[in-house]
Parts: sequence; C-alpha cells; structure tokens
Amino acid sequence: MAIHTPPIAVFDLDGTLADTAADLVGTLNVILAQEGLAPLPLAKARDMIGAGAKALIERGFQAAGKDLAPAHLDRLFERFMVHYSENICVQTELFPGVRRALRRLEAAGFILAVCTNKVEEHSVKLLEALGVDHLFAANCGRDTFPYFKPDARHLTLTIERAGGDPRRAVMVGDSRTDIVTARNARIPVIAVPFGYTEVPVQQLGPDIVIDHFDQLFGAIGNLTRPLAA
Repeated sequence: MAIHTPPIAVFDLDGTLADTAADLVGTLNVILAQEGLAPLPLAKARDMIGAGAKALIERGFQAAGKDLAPAHLDRLFERFMVHYSENICVQTELFPGVRRALRRLEAAGFILAVCTNKVEEHSVKLLEALGVDHLFAANCGRDTFPYFKPDARHLTLTIERAGGDPRRAVMVGDSRTDIVTARNARIPVIAVPFGYTEVPVQQLGPDIVIDHFDQLFGAIGNLTRPLAA
C-alpha cells in the first residue's frame, strides 16, 4: 500500500468511545428478573462488560450463584439482543471530549474506524443514535468477519475495510482484549482508564494511557509521529 495512505485511528466502542454500562446492565437486569434473580447494581456489574453479551449474561448468572446450561444461555442471549436493541441509547453517552477528539483527528487527515465486539447492527445503531456514525469509514463488529477480538484479523480487516494501512494505524481501547488485539496485530495501542476492565489498564502494557480524550491527539503524535504526518 502506498506510503501516502492517510493514518488511521481505530477505536473500541463500549468503555472507550461511549459509556454504555447503564443500558447494558439494565438489559442484563431485565433478563435476570425474568429468571427470578435479583438485579445487579451497576457498580458491581460494570466490569463484567467488554467480552460481548453472552459473556455478560454468563457473568451475571455467576454473580447470582446460578448455573446456566448452554442451550438456555442461547435463548437468553436472543432475548437480551432484542431488548438491548430497543433500549440501546437510553442512558448511553459519549465520554467527555470524544466528539471534539474525533473531529480534530478527522481535520488532521486521519481515517477513523470502530472495531468492537458488539454485533455490527448494534454498533451502527448506537453510533447513529449518538450522532457520530458519519465520522467513521468502517464500523466492524463481532459478526462482521469470521474473526473477532482478540484475533488480530478483526483489527487488520477493519483497517482494510476503512481504506487504511496497518503500518500507519493506532488502536484506542479500554481493556485487556483491546491491548492484546493490538499487540497481536503489531499495532501501537492507547488505553483509557475509565472503561470496563477488571485489571487497571496501566497494568496491561499499553503504549500510552490517557485520562481524557483531550489528550488523544498529542498521545498519537508522541507515540508515532509519522502517523500524524
């Protein structure tokens, strides 16, 4: 791929661009209530998010001390997906500074993309509801390709779909999954500490941790200056 290809910034969605916890846990609690189980407080369930809806349901049932057979998990997953789709942006908001940071990167010539373990339909619907869908050249979910994070191909195929070059890419995420994905793809990774992770991201070995999206543009420049050239 030609060297004049623009740099690309690829973002995780849940816990990175948007605080989706309240709506995800709200849907989980609907499922738990239907099964006769007590709801989980947001503070307790927040770090269960990040590995997809099935994992969230499994973790919710584990926290309630309830076994969950695979066939029943599949049925609950279907119910979860329907309810969540209908309530995808009730309390969800972009994290502070996200919109400004995306526009600054766009103005500097960056391609922008999303690589998320949300299913693509939900990712598209949520970014539309948040009013930022038009900023992304690709929005690739767990079911977009035969591979999903932490498989490096989820990230590299997202970059390819967006028209970018992995050699001029940076990943931005909030969890072990994002950091491992970027490492597997040999792409530098910036982490935010306010997302969904059981282990503080500082302990997971990202290249840089930023505390606010106002720091993103400078972090990308410090990480690999050719990206911003």
